[in-house]
Amino acid sequence: MRGKCGLTERHAANMLRGEDPEEVAKRLRPDLTELPKVPAGSAKFSRERAEALWQEIGGDPALRKILLDEVTDDLSAYQGNIENGLGLIRMPLGVAGPLRVNGLAAKGDFLIPLVTTEAALVASYHRGCRLLTAAGGCSAMVLYESLSRAPGFAFETGADACRFVIWAISCFEDFQRTVAKTTSHGELVDVGCTVEGNHVYMNFEFTTGDASGQNMVTLATQAICDEIMERAPLKPVRYYVESNMSGDKKASAKSFVSARGKKVTAEAKLSAELIQKHLHTTPEAMAEYWRMSAIGGVLSGTLGIHGHFANGLAAFYLATGQDVACVAESATGVTRFEVTADGGLYATVTLPGVMVGTVGGGTGLPTQRACLELMGLAGTGRARALAEVCAGLLLAGELSIIAALSAGHFSRAHRKLARTRTAPET
Repeated sequence: MRGKCGLTERHAANMLRGEDPEEVAKRLRPDLTELPKVPAGSAKFSRERAEALWQEIGGDPALRKILLDEVTDDLSAYQGNIENGLGLIRMPLGVAGPLRVNGLAAKGDFLIPLVTTEAALVASYHRGCRLLTAAGGCSAMVLYESLSRAPGFAFETGADACRFVIWAISCFEDFQRTVAKTTSHGELVDVGCTVEGNHVYMNFEFTTGDASGQNMVTLATQAICDEIMERAPLKPVRYYVESNMSGDKKASAKSFVSARGKKVTAEAKLSAELIQKHLHTTPEAMAEYWRMSAIGGVLSGTLGIHGHFANGLAAFYLATGQDVACVAESATGVTRFEVTADGGLYATVTLPGVMVGTVGGGTGLPTQRACLELMGLAGTGRARALAEVCAGLLLAGELSIIAALSAGHFSRAHRKLARTRTAPET
């Protein structure tokens, strides 16, 4: 329920901050006077190019010294990962674990590198990792993996669209051969079609090997579209290589009925004694909080039911060179807690769209590669293991945060850890 005591008027007053509306309107109009010079864009990243860009933008030398210092790594190592490069930033790197994972692909004790500026985050995940390891580890499995790209085609009529679909589906094996010419790691494994009036949305599903694969499937889909425009007996009026139906970099219900990246689950059975020792609460209290939070998630319309998948994913993705924007789609999923017959806790997480790879993208950057090597998961043949470790990490995070909330410790932990920083000198 909302009150109606001048709420609209207060919003307007706050927006204008007491200024005359006419003056505010003038300030919001386009201003074409003395337009700034825009530097020429460049995909080349070297110290010489960065120095030239600093000169071009007239940047403060003090800021340049911070962002492009003399001890920075060889900038050529970042070639192909950035445009208009000015330098590098630094963020604190912490470690959680070791986390014991008993997976189909990941088997062992893993130190988990996490990059964040949020106090209490690493401590929370570390606490959950300690609990899971003390219990003998979590079980984890990659259930399915695929990555889709969904081009859209427009026709004159719906009848034309249907005729096109019949032809396109018959060409699946031809499309597979076309994809094979664009990549030695990816494979086209399925295709689906959705017709909306005179529009056709084709959903191509690929496996991508050990790469996260966003660029791989884009290039492969473009090759298919080129073939369609050349061979189709009924040419589309126009097409787009992505129709916004793949779920790329956004949360969507589509992930729950298929997969985007790697669909992965992790679980653990935990005794009441271990929970009391490591989390200072009880299985009953955690399950009761989970039930209320699950309903709260439904009432707020969230996609999935969980506490804070995005926290662990963002920190893990930054550390290991994943596409951090994919947190938008990866941070959907389900957490479930149940009290077991012996008074312990059954805890599980399932994520339908974990976007991780161990080759390509940012995984080859110096510090990110080092983080993957810290886990023993750098290079080919390890992407499924990385996804299982990621699921175990998120299970640890759910156990820790739900324990803190159920026991009333959540605010205290943040107060204690977030206020230990020293104020910067002025």
